[in-house]
Amino acid sequence: MNRNALNFSGGPGVLPATVLAQTQQAIAEVPEVGLSVLGISHRSDWFAEVVAETERNIAQLLHLPANYAVLLLQGGATLQFSMIPMLLLRQRQCVADYVRSGYWSSKSIPPAQLEGAVRILWDGELNGFRNLPKAAELSYSKDAAYLHYVSNETVEGIQFHELIGDDAVARVCDMSSDMLSRPFDASRFALIYAHAQKNLGPAGVTLVIIRRELLEQAPNNLPEMLDYRAHLAAHSIYNTPPVLAIYVTLLVTRWLLHDIGGLAQMDALNRIKAAMLYAVIDEHAEMYCGHAAREHRSLMNVVFTLPTFELERDFLQQAAEYGFSGLKGHRSLGGIRASIYNAMTNEAVAALCQFMVDFARRI
Repeated sequence: MNRNALNFSGGPGVLPATVLAQTQQAIAEVPEVGLSVLGISHRSDWFAEVVAETERNIAQLLHLPANYAVLLLQGGATLQFSMIPMLLLRQRQCVADYVRSGYWSSKSIPPAQLEGAVRILWDGELNGFRNLPKAAELSYSKDAAYLHYVSNETVEGIQFHELIGDDAVARVCDMSSDMLSRPFDASRFALIYAHAQKNLGPAGVTLVIIRRELLEQAPNNLPEMLDYRAHLAAHSIYNTPPVLAIYVTLLVTRWLLHDIGGLAQMDALNRIKAAMLYAVIDEHAEMYCGHAAREHRSLMNVVFTLPTFELERDFLQQAAEYGFSGLKGHRSLGGIRASIYNAMTNEAVAALCQFMVDFARRI
């Protein structure tokens, strides 16, 4: 098994082998064009169709209603931390509700506070960001401008497995690390965003799915580059877009539709992989301690620690010798993190599980 297949990095994440092969070909020459994808004009008819097909494929995978727009933007999820409150909170006499459940949701709050009043609806810091609130535990305000939360916290390895929020309030969700990993009802959300480098493609493009009616309340003092309306009018080609990143994202959507068979099938595969890893952690509790509360364990990022720093160092060193990469935990938390995004194969996860079992037995 090559090193690409054993890349458990939290991001950029592993890509499907078939997509890597197609990308390699496209860098040399896109078959239907005869030019490298790196040199094809973003104003060409070919690229306009790449964008259009990517939008159609995403709409098909998510069964999007007609009143939703799909945008392919730049700036990562981090730029969305500002663009969203600029659209929904600026010049409004109301409060935006935020769930602070981990590293990335914490990052989303300060930019919103520049645009208006923010209420922290729930804060998981006191418990070390190990668990998430249940829907019944949250006290919603029907007067809020919107509710913002992160569906899967990649650093802490915790994931919402139920919908939260009130349908009377615009539900906004950062799905950067679990977008297209499972089915969900997109019509219950006003705006969804996800940077590509987990499940969608390489870094450089950010997916935004937005209910068109939201754009009617956009303030008129937005810079065009930060105005969703400008990007929608330009079909996501307002300025020079990341052509390669969008093309690879198209290839990933084709893989999900035609090779995997849709999101229900993808979800089933992801659950098998996660169950394999968590079983090893639970069966070898003397060596591995999972970070997340069991009911909130992520299907995308399996985060755990070993009893000592020295054992974690040895684990990572030996794992690298076996060909595994990307297992070091996020700098803010430490420990070990195995990211098992869509393209991670069962065989690679099984190999990691066997390594973990053998390591525990050797010590």
